[in-house]
Amino acid sequence: MIKCISILGSTGSIGRQSLEVVDALGLRVAALTAGTGVERLAEQCRKYLPDLAVMASQEAAQRLQALICELPVRVSWGEQGLIEAATLPEAECVITAVVGMVGLKPTLAAIAAGKRIGLANKETLVCAGELVMAAAAQYKAEIIPVDSEHSAIYQCLMGCNDPKEIKRLILTCSGGPFYGYSIEQLKQVTKADALKHPNWKMGAKITIDCATLMNKGLEVIEAMRLYRMEIDQVDVVIHRQSIIHSMVEYTDGAVMAQMGAPDMRLPIQLAFTYPQRTQCVAPALDLLGCGPLTFAQPDMNAFPCLALARACGKAGGTACPVMNGANEEAVALFLADKIGFYDIYNLVNKAVESVPFVSDPSLEQILEADQLARQAVISF
Repeated sequence: MIKCISILGSTGSIGRQSLEVVDALGLRVAALTAGTGVERLAEQCRKYLPDLAVMASQEAAQRLQALICELPVRVSWGEQGLIEAATLPEAECVITAVVGMVGLKPTLAAIAAGKRIGLANKETLVCAGELVMAAAAQYKAEIIPVDSEHSAIYQCLMGCNDPKEIKRLILTCSGGPFYGYSIEQLKQVTKADALKHPNWKMGAKITIDCATLMNKGLEVIEAMRLYRMEIDQVDVVIHRQSIIHSMVEYTDGAVMAQMGAPDMRLPIQLAFTYPQRTQCVAPALDLLGCGPLTFAQPDMNAFPCLALARACGKAGGTACPVMNGANEEAVALFLADKIGFYDIYNLVNKAVESVPFVSDPSLEQILEADQLARQAVISF
């Protein structure tokens, strides 16, 4: 079992739950990083005494330093600080829980350092999956997904010795707060409505992505990259109860499903303890109390972000980083009350259509495509 970890994004939902698992397992923390949550990171530093604490900006780092000046914790900031946190020699595992493209370079650096990656940053595989998986193979770095759906797939594949035995991956989707809504209804929803996820407590950005079903589209691309499947081998079904976290269908017709209470601490813990399992702080599933389990097809007419993501995944190249970057900007505009809910899809689709496509991009071209997409959304 892993003994020492770094957490990139320790003040967010996944980061805080990772620290709950750290407490339960008695692990050591080498580094903690945050974007803007100076006070919360200061509290975490006082409790866990990491070697390194990193903020997104120099100004935030200076504020953090002033709050913890009496502690033996070194403070850094920016991309280089994240990369250092991801590559500290004592950290065996790096939880990548930062939101957005900022997680890409630190993840690649951790891979090159041979770390186990507890992957909770979708953008890493969505935007640069081929580069990331090639690097993982080159440096023999383990990538263990922390997303509930991809952890479920990972667990369902533990006994699979031949990828040719896999027929398809089936990602489950709660449907978000607007399941069953018509297009006209969706045009009227508010930010407050969109932030009310029925089953999970998450950050604002991912919660909006769940409402548009873009989150599931990103997960389709992520699964395709992580498990080296064709995109037509990755399906999505609506499962409102969030009890079955995902499934694998094998060529003989057998379907393996991973079930559990909707609690992220179980997949987080598995990233630390794999290949062993141990008692978890997450509650066990009560089969008699979870109620009937239902399944339905997603409505990709009312929720076109899912169809758009699948199309970008099929196209490959820079289509995915353009879509992802445009979506990040559009969601930020929605959260700032500058656009409506349905404008998110419209802006992302326009960016995908307008930003020049590169079929076999380098890392630099991926990062450039991301920036061009963001600029396009702002300029529309």
